[in-house]
Amino acid sequence: MNINDKRVLVLGLGISGVSAAKALTKLGAKVTVSDINPEEKLKDYIYEIKDMNLRMYLGTNDVPLDDIDLIVKSPGIPLTIDIIKEANRRNIEVITDLELAYRICPDKNFIAITGTNGKTTTTTLTGELFKGAGIKTHVSGNIGVGILWDLVNSNEDDVFVIEASSFQLESTKYFKPKVSVIINITPDHLNWHGTYENYINAKKKIFINQTEKEYTVLNYDDKILRQIGEEVNSNLIWFSVDNKLSKGAYIDDGYVVINDGEKIHRILKTDEIKILGKHNLENVLASVSVGWIMGLDNGIMGDVIRNFKGVEHRIEFVDTINGVEFYNDSKGTNPDASIKAILAVNPPIILIAGGKDKGSEFGEFVESFGDRVKSLVLLGETKEKIRDTALKYGFKNIHMVNNMKEAVYKSFEISQPGDSVLLSPACASWDMYSNFEMRGHDFKRAVKSLKEAKNV
Repeated sequence: MNINDKRVLVLGLGISGVSAAKALTKLGAKVTVSDINPEEKLKDYIYEIKDMNLRMYLGTNDVPLDDIDLIVKSPGIPLTIDIIKEANRRNIEVITDLELAYRICPDKNFIAITGTNGKTTTTTLTGELFKGAGIKTHVSGNIGVGILWDLVNSNEDDVFVIEASSFQLESTKYFKPKVSVIINITPDHLNWHGTYENYINAKKKIFINQTEKEYTVLNYDDKILRQIGEEVNSNLIWFSVDNKLSKGAYIDDGYVVINDGEKIHRILKTDEIKILGKHNLENVLASVSVGWIMGLDNGIMGDVIRNFKGVEHRIEFVDTINGVEFYNDSKGTNPDASIKAILAVNPPIILIAGGKDKGSEFGEFVESFGDRVKSLVLLGETKEKIRDTALKYGFKNIHMVNNMKEAVYKSFEISQPGDSVLLSPACASWDMYSNFEMRGHDFKRAVKSLKEAKNV
C-alpha cells in the first residue's frame, strides 16, 4: 500500500496513535490527529509528535472529513461513534494499525496471538524464544507497544510477535499473519461486541485470510476452538495439556513435547516452568508450537522457558508480610482469567475482586472458589453484582471496600499466616483506573504501605 500523499486521520492519541502518526509521517502521508481528551491529559503523547508537521484536534472528535482518505483508529474506540458513522456514509475506510501494518508490509514475518486469556504471557514468551535464538524481534500490539513505528524502521528479516485483541481484529480486512494463534475463547467484551457470536467472529479474523502457505495454532482442549478448526484453511497445528496428539505440542510423562508426526521431541520438564497454573502450560505449549513452526532450536526454547518468570500483573508475586503472600493479578479482567488465577495460587485465598462491568456473569467465577477462597473483598462498579452472585451461591464471607488501599488492609486484617491475598478482579479497570497496569501498581503500592506500617 502506497501511503505517500495520502490524507490520513489518526483517531486516538494513545500509544498506537503516536506510533501510527510517526510512521505515517515518515512514509509521506499528510496526517491529522484527533483525540477526545483535552491537551493537558495528552502531554506525554503530544511531546513525542510536537516537531512533526501535522494537524491536531484535541478535546474533540468533531473533525472535518472533506479531505480525509483513510482513518486509522485506536483499537479501543468503538465503531459506533459519530465520526466513524460519518466516515462510513462518505465511504472513508476505517482500520486499525494492525490492518495498516499488513498493507504496508504484507510479506513481513507477522506472528499474531489472540485469545480471551493468556495473550500477554504467550506473546511475551514467544518473543523471548525468538530473541533467545538471536533473531531481531519486535513484540507489539495490544501488549502496549504500537506496531507501526517499529515496522517502518525494521529490517527485512525481523520478526513481529503481535498481541491482537478482538477490538483490533474486528477492524481488519486483509490482515494475514504467517502464524496465527488462538489460545482459548470464553465470553468477554460482550458490552462491546453485543453477542458472544460477534466476539468469536472477531477472534476468527486472525486466520480467516490465511492459506496453505501459512499456519494456525489452536488449543485442542477448547471445545469452541476444536469446532473452529474445521474452518481453518491454513496448516493447522494443535496443542493440548490434556490430550496426547498424533502431531502437535502436548504434555507427556511430565515433559513439554513436540510430536512432528514421526518423532517426539522433549523440550523441558513441566516442573522446570516457573509460571504457575495449568493455563500457563497452555501458554507455554502455544509458544513452543510457534517456535517449532518457525524452526527454532528445541534446546534454546527449553532454556528460555526455564528462565521465564512471567509478566507483570499476571499472578505476579509481590511480597510476604507476616507469613501472608500477596499476588498481583490485575490483568485478570474477566471471570475466566480470575478462575485460572484462583486455581494457580496456593490456598487459603483472600480474593480482592471487582471493577468495571463488561456484561459478564459471575456464577462460574463464584463456583470456582470451592475450598480455595475463604474470603472475598470487593470494590468497584461491580461489587454489589458480585456480592449478590456470591450470596446466591452460598458464599457469605464478603467484605465491601471503597478503594485499593482499604482492600489490601482489610485483606491483611482478616488473614492468617499461610494465607494468600490475591488481587484478581474478574473485571476491567476503567471504573477506577485508566488501565489494569495502574490498578496493579496501586495494589503494589498499598502492599508496600502495609509492610512499612507493620515494620516488617
